[in-house]
Amino acid sequence: MAKGVNQKQKMLYLAKIFLEETDEEHGLTLAEISEKLGAYGVTGDRKTLYQDFEELRRFGLDILASKEGTATSYRLVSRTFELPELKLLVDSVQSSKFITEKKSDALIHKLESLVSVYEAGQLQRQVLTAGRVKSMNESIYYSVDTLHAAIHQGRQIRFQYVQWNVKKEPEFRHDGALYDIGPWYLWWDQEYYYLIGYDGQAGGIRHYRVDKMRNIEITDRPRRGSRAMKNFDPAAYTRSLFGMYSGTILHVTLEGANEMVGVLLDRFGMDIPITPLNAYRFRAVVEVAVSPQFYGWVASLGGDIVVRGPSPVVREMQEFSKRLARQYAEG
Repeated sequence: MAKGVNQKQKMLYLAKIFLEETDEEHGLTLAEISEKLGAYGVTGDRKTLYQDFEELRRFGLDILASKEGTATSYRLVSRTFELPELKLLVDSVQSSKFITEKKSDALIHKLESLVSVYEAGQLQRQVLTAGRVKSMNESIYYSVDTLHAAIHQGRQIRFQYVQWNVKKEPEFRHDGALYDIGPWYLWWDQEYYYLIGYDGQAGGIRHYRVDKMRNIEITDRPRRGSRAMKNFDPAAYTRSLFGMYSGTILHVTLEGANEMVGVLLDRFGMDIPITPLNAYRFRAVVEVAVSPQFYGWVASLGGDIVVRGPSPVVREMQEFSKRLARQYAEG
């Protein structure tokens, strides 16, 4: 049999055929494999294909032969990622708010290349996301990559920060002044990436929404904040915030009906102290960044959770409730 024009790439094309056109449910016969190799300008007879399959097995491809009627078919039965694992990744990409529609399609297309053409169709999933709006800002990928690099290198960064105006346009805060921050952690919360860093000018730990950061630059200066971050617990820090809004961190006593215990555990974690008051109610102490967002969260629970201390927080909760009542009073 004459050799094909691409005979030197035979093993590469053979691996490509197994990866793209076979899986646990779909195999190919020797005749079909030979025909597909021919389309790539490669020849392969029965004897040499058996040897090629063994070479691919030694290389690590899990090629299985199975009898189907009078013919024997060959298929690749295991891969780096199993199909259910890839489905989870695809669902995560589709449901993520910060990933743009264009980038979602590109990422899913790349994930499809990890399975056969038959299984790739199962990755075209439509995850319901409750009317979620996809981001329009594709530069966030490069921002996240830059911030990861700065954290890894331990370098100070500079950037500008924006906010939205009533025309739905981003405008620079502080007239476009540069923020000079020591980057320490990236945190994912409620559909957004946040940078947790040390602000030397303010002398404290701050956080910034990555999609609002512009013109990020890694400096050649070592990052600041080592002392402040020595015993820093990012999980505890983010648990204390509501909607990632800052506030004075205090230990707040909450009281509620027993059926609300799960709400507090979901929000503050399993380590919070809980004391039963009677057969129906409990009391808990949580660490909170006290802010209007915290008061709003308490109000949203409709009286099933109430603030019992400290006194300044109780008074502010009362004032918050009165302001709401006045805003929605008739007349």
